[in-house]
Amino acid sequence: MNVYLPIAELSVNIFVILGMGAAVGFLSGMFGVGGGFLITPLLIFYNIPPVVAVATGANQVVASSISGAITHFRRGTIDVKLGTVLLGGGLVGATVGVWLFSLLRRMGQLDLVISLLYVVLLGSVGGLMLWESVGAMRKAAKNLPTALRRPGQHIWIHGLPLKMRFKKSKIYLSVIPVATLGFFIGMLTSIMGVGGGFIMVPAMIYLLRIPTNVVVGTSLFQIVFVSAYTVLVQASTNYTVDIVLAFVLMIAGVIGAQYGVRVGQRLRGEQLRALLALLVLAVGIRLAIDLVIPPEDVYSVVSAGFGY
Repeated sequence: MNVYLPIAELSVNIFVILGMGAAVGFLSGMFGVGGGFLITPLLIFYNIPPVVAVATGANQVVASSISGAITHFRRGTIDVKLGTVLLGGGLVGATVGVWLFSLLRRMGQLDLVISLLYVVLLGSVGGLMLWESVGAMRKAAKNLPTALRRPGQHIWIHGLPLKMRFKKSKIYLSVIPVATLGFFIGMLTSIMGVGGGFIMVPAMIYLLRIPTNVVVGTSLFQIVFVSAYTVLVQASTNYTVDIVLAFVLMIAGVIGAQYGVRVGQRLRGEQLRALLALLVLAVGIRLAIDLVIPPEDVYSVVSAGFGY
């Protein structure tokens, strides 16, 4: 059964879109990521114009993240204070990101920049996560101790000023790296349509040394509000949010996220990181292949700001 998307100006199979939303929602709940790094490329692969895929993908991220965040809130695995600091930086970053998005769109370079950012970020983050998680699983199999992200273990970041105590996470940390991380994630949300969890989760674990048990929920908490803000700004500034596509993705994403949280609770930390790393690498490789393989149509026609 086909449904017409008024902003994207094409018809799509509703069952394919429902399947995409449910799958991404499931992975969102399992790994604590918004899922935008998956839904945006999937929509582009399905011939949705990139500008629409980015803005509408962020809308699906909101739905999946809310569903997962509610579950984590009930279980007490969200550090609201830490999430609020991340949120402050994220809102500023999202504002700057929307401005850059509009600028790149006017220059006609938006599609290329989005693809390159995905390949670089997904490839580097996925590779690093896979290397670490495989090493952790090998040590666990040999019953060797692992010195990984213990609360109280300090690096240079912990020597920065403007420190604040986050009781839920049991850390005493400067707000500077936390807000900076939020700012960077906010920019990515606006430009790439991602929640940023695939970067924020490992950054919180490996750089900020935040305990894993609160990282997933806190990540989803920040993603909810930054992604919602991005959707509103994109809709009012660039008019690229397709409400029909967003509604279908939201319904499927919310359902999938609930099952994803349940499955994620049954897996060990290093197993979750390894699976997320493989997923991130797979999407990055797929996008890289599209960049180097000559397209079927060398030339494209641009209408109303969208490339076909």
